[in-house]
Amino acid sequence: MTATVQNKNISILFLGTQMATGGAQKVLLDQAQWFHARGYKTTAAFFYDRDHLHEKWQSAFPFPIYNLDAIQKKRGAFLPLLQSLWTLWNLLRREKFDVIETFTHDSAILALPLAWMAGIPVRIATHHGVIDNFPRWREALHTRLVNHGVANILIAVSDKTRTQAISEGIKPGRIVVIANGVSPVNADAANKDQVRKEIGMSADALFVLSVGRLVRQKAHEFLIAAAPAVLDKFPNAKFGICGDGLLRDQLKSQISNLGLSKSVTLFGARDNVADFLAAADIFVLPSRSREGMPIALLEAMSAGLPIVATRVEGVDEIVADGVHGLLVQPESADGLARAILQLTGNPQARRDMGAAAKSRVLEQYTVDGMCEQYLNLMKEYLELRKRFNNAA
Repeated sequence: MTATVQNKNISILFLGTQMATGGAQKVLLDQAQWFHARGYKTTAAFFYDRDHLHEKWQSAFPFPIYNLDAIQKKRGAFLPLLQSLWTLWNLLRREKFDVIETFTHDSAILALPLAWMAGIPVRIATHHGVIDNFPRWREALHTRLVNHGVANILIAVSDKTRTQAISEGIKPGRIVVIANGVSPVNADAANKDQVRKEIGMSADALFVLSVGRLVRQKAHEFLIAAAPAVLDKFPNAKFGICGDGLLRDQLKSQISNLGLSKSVTLFGARDNVADFLAAADIFVLPSRSREGMPIALLEAMSAGLPIVATRVEGVDEIVADGVHGLLVQPESADGLARAILQLTGNPQARRDMGAAAKSRVLEQYTVDGMCEQYLNLMKEYLELRKRFNNAA
């Protein structure tokens, strides 16, 4: 199908559930920024501000960002949610968007019926991977919204995510795969020396980095458990984890109990992750289970880092074992340690794998490539709507 809607100033609402530091939020903001930079009327909204980021994000981005304030601890759950839906309804009616794109199951369930009633012609749901402990009844409701046209289409961010969506009952014909993309990290422009100075390591010491939320699914405890075996052979090595989450205190205790406080650091959520990636020698993603299309992994690859990761769905779709890095079994500290040591002892392999990883991202996983596909899809559905209205 070829779209003929070329010059329309498409108005788009990008809608997520929570303002937080995470992959889906980064994809949302990257897409909104890309469309805004090309002259499209762009708006972002989130149902609540979990990490108190609204003011910071609004000052950083040139398009409006709304906090719908659906969760207010002092007012219970039900009334703030109703008020947030009313605010969203008024926003939809006032702005008369051409397109709404939701980034989570919950945001789709809450917003797409309102968008359908408000006459928003293009309604896109996205699927970013398995959601831990997601209630089955909400999953079923999401499936019905997609299968019965409340969402025009579901975007799966990987082939494995498409398979997951089909297992949830979504009809294959209602799914399109568009891989997530990232803005490549310019390692040469990043402040590598400052990061190494901050963490107290020399220019030639090994730096092993992981980036991700401190939650069970990311399994950082296995990376920490792998550190002693690496430090036994490379005592000057440093391990770092950028990210925050519910398991921070538990991971801090593990580091202390293993006597690793001088070698393993939890850096918390950082604005300058690109600097950390530029300073690192090896990137580790020790995920316990399936990923969708992990943004942190793509950014690390774009920075030219060799990868050590677990062989889980979503990761093995991006990283070829022995080409872009090394894949190991999940929940294996020994496996992680062996892979890190293998790369540590072979600098040429690190360089070759890092170069191959960077090439893969630049060829297949950029923001430009991702957003061009979304734009073409939006135009196609707007053209279909135009033809339908003309025929009527």
